[in-house]
Amino acid sequence: MNRTFTIKKILNNNVVIAEHPSYGEVVLIGKGIGFKKKAGELISEPAVEKFFVLENKKEQEQYRQLLSQVDESLVELMNDIIYHIQKRFDVPLNEHIHVALTDHISFAIKRLEQGLEFNNPFLIETRALYEREYAVAEEIVAMINEKKGIQLPESEAGFIAMHIHSALTQRHLTEIRQHSELIMKLIQLVEAVTGLKIDRKSISYMRLITHLRYAIERTIRQEEISEPDGFADMLRKQFPICSNIAWKMAKVMERTLQKPVHPAEVSYLTLHLQRIIPN
Repeated sequence: MNRTFTIKKILNNNVVIAEHPSYGEVVLIGKGIGFKKKAGELISEPAVEKFFVLENKKEQEQYRQLLSQVDESLVELMNDIIYHIQKRFDVPLNEHIHVALTDHISFAIKRLEQGLEFNNPFLIETRALYEREYAVAEEIVAMINEKKGIQLPESEAGFIAMHIHSALTQRHLTEIRQHSELIMKLIQLVEAVTGLKIDRKSISYMRLITHLRYAIERTIRQEEISEPDGFADMLRKQFPICSNIAWKMAKVMERTLQKPVHPAEVSYLTLHLQRIIPN
């Protein structure tokens, strides 16, 4: 296969936009790959350390604008980071991660330099809900700290994990954040109704929020789940407080997601609640 690329635009000394007969427009990464080069010149495969395709024209333009605002050493590091994510999960990533994660980490480094730190209210939940993504995010934070000689806060692992999950699932980051916010809203409802302060590090809490994550996803897909005959009636009699709260939570989910929650979800939610709430 032809692995010669034709330069279309020089973004900086180490990054160029090029054309390939099979791949179309690609972004090429290589040490000095753009130095003293011009549009129309050819670049052969040995000079290319990494390349990726940005098929979406909007993504291409956003990436070009972003590269003009970030340090070249960060661009190289980001490509190592994205390659690391691909290798760890071995599945295709949404191309938007090149723009979104580069922008996020660039901003995180600037905040650190200015002495500012963003609180991550979903840190514990993110670690529980996206365990594999969070583990890789911790590796990425360590890579950044070592390469840049800085110390990013723990909260960054949570933010990066959500970017990774977004790229793996092809879901927009806004949707993932909205679901996290909905989970927090449901937990706050439980605490408000019961007067309890739930232990965020307990196994029961981790199981509850994991159940809520999948309940939200099933509701969006309108997926039905089964339960034994008479199960719901038995739970209402045995755990009346938890059953009532579970129905309240289902109504909040329905209003937020604009879709009905399957009745069996309430039964299984009741079981999770009874581990936390004394009846």
